[in-house]
Amino acid sequence: MDVKHILVPGLGRRDAGAARTLREDALLAAAAAVAAVVIALTTSGNGRHPDALGWTLLMAAHVPSVFRRRAPVRAFLGLVVCVAPYHALDYNHTAPMAVSMTALYTIAVTGRPLRTLFLGAGVLGIMLGVKFGEGMTEGTEALRISGWIVAFLLVGVIVRVHRQYVASVVERAERAERTREEEARRRVAEERLRVARDLHDLLAHSITLVGVQTSVAAHVLQADPDRLDRAAVAKALDDIAETCRTARGELRATLEVLRAGPDDSRGPLPGLDGLPDLAEAARTAGATVDLSVDNVEAPPAVGAAAYRIVQEALTNAVRHGGPGLTVRVGIRSRGDALHLRVADDGAAPPSSPSPSSSSPEPDRPAGFGLLGMRERARSVGGTLDAGPRAQGGFEVAAVLPTGVAQ
Repeated sequence: MDVKHILVPGLGRRDAGAARTLREDALLAAAAAVAAVVIALTTSGNGRHPDALGWTLLMAAHVPSVFRRRAPVRAFLGLVVCVAPYHALDYNHTAPMAVSMTALYTIAVTGRPLRTLFLGAGVLGIMLGVKFGEGMTEGTEALRISGWIVAFLLVGVIVRVHRQYVASVVERAERAERTREEEARRRVAEERLRVARDLHDLLAHSITLVGVQTSVAAHVLQADPDRLDRAAVAKALDDIAETCRTARGELRATLEVLRAGPDDSRGPLPGLDGLPDLAEAARTAGATVDLSVDNVEAPPAVGAAAYRIVQEALTNAVRHGGPGLTVRVGIRSRGDALHLRVADDGAAPPSSPSPSSSSPEPDRPAGFGLLGMRERARSVGGTLDAGPRAQGGFEVAAVLPTGVAQ
């Protein structure tokens, strides 16, 4: 249902088909013609009864009204051509009043106020000039009629202004509704992207650790089957179980966002206090992790971004670094920004690009991991550089504004 047609009935007609408009105006012209006939037959003292010529002019004056909305000015001029000789021949002056006032109203409601002013002034000037030329009595009667002319013109102008005002209100309401819908879609897209990032970071980290720990257990089983190190196998399996439990808990917390209502909270975000657990998980996968975190204060969003960046960097290091891997994680606070650095000495050969290069080395393809880390940094207004180190290995460096001067 169109809101404009409900709030502004006349406004909706502009969008109606030509046939419908023509039909409505024809019915109105017919009704005015019937009223003119009744007035001409039942009233006297205001001009003589129409004869054949008078009836012809009176009926012909109603024909242009059929096109009053399609061509308001031409319809009004056609009316004047018929009504002017009708009045000049002193036929019943009240009979064509309805169609005349309808034409004046149409001119006012469909045109600019300046056009209405000029046309109204012209009509009144001609009418008063002619009537006062016939005598004071006729001039006084013309002044009385001129009040009705001014009234209908004013009503038309007021209706036009009101329609424009309501149309602007409706347009603003529709624009606001579209804006709300776009904002809702944007928020849904952002939430989906956030959940997708969290799931990627969580699953990639957990699956990588499980894969490394499973490889350790398989190596222990195959190295010397006759002298099976049950303690080493049990530890590897315990590490796998612990990784699965941690991943299940984080996965549940992430997916609860999809079930939560608009007023439900997301629960606490991961932060800097979770970095020791990430380092320990990487150690269980066989890496040596040196974690150094200053006592810094960071907003929850910045802490969560730093957590996810370190998580993804450790995952990539464990996945691509090879055996004997050492990873150094450092987080420092300088001014109003948090400086994060994750560097490893993986088995990849040294390459020429500098640590600030954004292109990864050949054995670490630029998948969604590096893209996700950069998006994490940008989401809090920070920057991130990732690339191979000149002395070998890989480095991730990020600067995340905290807004808290240290």
